[in-house]
Amino acid sequence: MIMKTQPKIEVGIVACEELQFVLAGPFEYNNTPFYGGEFNATVKNNQIVIKNKLGSEKKAGSMHISPVGSNSFFELKSVTIGVNFHWEQQENQRFRGILKLVPDGGKVRAINLIDLEEYLKSVISSEMSETGSLNLLKAHAVISRSWLLAQIEKPKLLRANDDIYHNSSETEEEIIRWYDRKDHHNFDVCADDHCQRYHGITKMQTGKAIQAVEETFGEVLMFGEKICDARYSKCCGGVTENFENVWSPVQHEYLSKVVDSKEIHSNFNMDLKDEANAENWIRNSPTAFCNTAGKNILEVLSGFDRATTDFFRWKIEYSQSEIAELLKTRSGIDFGEIISLKPVERGTSGRIIKLKIIGTKQTLVAGKELEIRKWLSKSHLYSSAFVVDCLEIENGIPQKFVLTGAGWGHGVGLCQIGAAIMGEEGYSYSEILSHYFKGAELKKYY
Repeated sequence: MIMKTQPKIEVGIVACEELQFVLAGPFEYNNTPFYGGEFNATVKNNQIVIKNKLGSEKKAGSMHISPVGSNSFFELKSVTIGVNFHWEQQENQRFRGILKLVPDGGKVRAINLIDLEEYLKSVISSEMSETGSLNLLKAHAVISRSWLLAQIEKPKLLRANDDIYHNSSETEEEIIRWYDRKDHHNFDVCADDHCQRYHGITKMQTGKAIQAVEETFGEVLMFGEKICDARYSKCCGGVTENFENVWSPVQHEYLSKVVDSKEIHSNFNMDLKDEANAENWIRNSPTAFCNTAGKNILEVLSGFDRATTDFFRWKIEYSQSEIAELLKTRSGIDFGEIISLKPVERGTSGRIIKLKIIGTKQTLVAGKELEIRKWLSKSHLYSSAFVVDCLEIENGIPQKFVLTGAGWGHGVGLCQIGAAIMGEEGYSYSEILSHYFKGAELKKYY
């Protein structure tokens, strides 16, 4: 199916009890001028209440504040980005398009209505730096466009088939949760890492990021008659993961295991579901597109991502008291002293899908990969592809745990660092996409 025109989308930016924002340039509300300046918005009696510096106010169930002309923009103050990740921070963000304000659980929800292609120009600038090759940015534009359109279609398909989306399976013996994007109530997609980074024109450049979007205008990845639910992560660690091992138990051929290398790994058994093979893989540093610490390549990452340099192989240590308290705090379960952490099941990339936590008070299996990463870090562990060394045993209780791991992120689909290397080595954007999304086709959608 080919659409005639690009759609407009609604991006949920932030929800807060009091929203402070600035209108720069002429705007209008209800077809009347809405003059620029500083404002704050709150919710009272399920209505949006906007006040300016002089105390003048407007009330409505919801508000659409539209720009007049192409140079107007609005700025939202103190937007939290990287929520619950190790780079979480606040920044003021500027946006073009319509500012929509709606009540959301007693908070003001700010939503940006914007053309899909304009949204993508910011996403590519927010996710990656312009120092990357044009082919890397073009590949990213295609998968970001594909992912968004697939997410918009997903709830429609669920409703049409009377399906209910489930994201957990819990018993007394195990807790299995996954964190795929749910159907947002008031908007199509959020603006943070949970969906795709969208920072408006705050980080939008005027060079290659915009060129990449314009030169791939309307192009998507398709598998058969469906738009691909294209995924990506920072670093796969040398092998990508199957979709069903990270999110809902649905298989997508184009989101299955890919060895991120042009070389055959003759020194490794690549069945990484096997514990011994996975351990050998993770404890070593095999050849892969994403196996690089080259500073010039790291510059393709956005500023706060660039601070992380040990993404391909990494190590973290916990004392007994640290890991026991961490697990108690993050899971809400008191395991007592931790006796061992045992992988029960691994995916195709060696990522742990199910981890058995054995404590003096409680034994439980946890999964999937993001739940494991949440439990074993104050924010998120780099990935669930790790092996555990239990050291300094006293009366059967380890006093030290060393986690040695591979990769950064869930590992499904495109590997951003690997794709950056491929772009630098001269691969075209279609070749990059073919490498990571087996069997998918590049097609014009509008």
